[in-house]
Amino acid sequence: MRFFVEFLKERFYPIVWGLVALAIGILVFWLHNIEPEALIYTVMLCFAAGVLLVATDFIRELRHHRARLRSIRTAAYEVGDLRDEYGVAATDYAELVHALWKRIEDLQMQMFTERREAKDYYTTWVHQIKTPLSVMQMLVKSEDTELSRAVAAELFRTEQYVDMALGYIRLGEEASDLAFRECDLDELIRASVRRYAPQFIARKLSFSYEPNSVKVVTDGKWFTFLLEQLLSNAVKYTYEGGVTVKLTDDAKVIVSDTGIGIAPEDVPRVFEKGFTGFNGRRVSDTGTDGGRATGLGLYLCKKTAHKLNVGLSVESEVGKGTTFTVDMKKEQTLLD
Repeated sequence: MRFFVEFLKERFYPIVWGLVALAIGILVFWLHNIEPEALIYTVMLCFAAGVLLVATDFIRELRHHRARLRSIRTAAYEVGDLRDEYGVAATDYAELVHALWKRIEDLQMQMFTERREAKDYYTTWVHQIKTPLSVMQMLVKSEDTELSRAVAAELFRTEQYVDMALGYIRLGEEASDLAFRECDLDELIRASVRRYAPQFIARKLSFSYEPNSVKVVTDGKWFTFLLEQLLSNAVKYTYEGGVTVKLTDDAKVIVSDTGIGIAPEDVPRVFEKGFTGFNGRRVSDTGTDGGRATGLGLYLCKKTAHKLNVGLSVESEVGKGTTFTVDMKKEQTLLD
């Protein structure tokens, strides 16, 4: 009914003109003393023709209105949707929409090209920077001094940031390089722990691992990336005590630390992109970890967990530590 009222308002002047023309015709017939039967017959024919024309126009306009509503709901638009719209103004608007849509498509293509070129550049840079980092690692390992160990620790941290950058690029792609197969979680965990062993030693942190023989279907590379981000986070915020990794029978990987913990109000937001929270700002201000907290590590963990379709949760208490649980057999729902 509302649409019908709006339709009549848009057609107000043509309808009024039709009624005025009909009134003039009646007046002319009356002045010429035409028989009443002929006058009535003419009025009825004109009225019926007018109603038919208005009804036809209304049905046509209603069809276009529904088509436009479908386009609005689906955010989709076809070039021919407005071609047969009624009126000069509607045609002009159709041409305007066509021009705007073409502009949007051009901008999307430009954005896609620029994004692809940027991704290619940063991917190449990441792979190239690993060569000098590897050389420097070999050089510092050639001698065992306090300085060489400190430099090796910083080089390892740099490699982690490089891997984080590469992971950030790849996780943003719609088509990921996931390759699911049966993996031994114990082997993957041990490989990651061996990589982080120098970090535990350098920071004088204890480490405990409760192994288990558990196999799951997952992507080993991306699971390793997820686990190492959690280990990196644990090492960064733990100054005394240590880190514990546990692999349960039901394929849960639990990473616990005795670090500074997370404030209760920050826990629901730790997986948000760029969120550092109180502890992240404190680390940045004090420079304890040698740099500023970026708020990307746990965000990448969230993205990786979604890619692997596994559960990820966190529990923490300020001053006592933090526990992250990766449930390899539970679909990702907690972070939606």
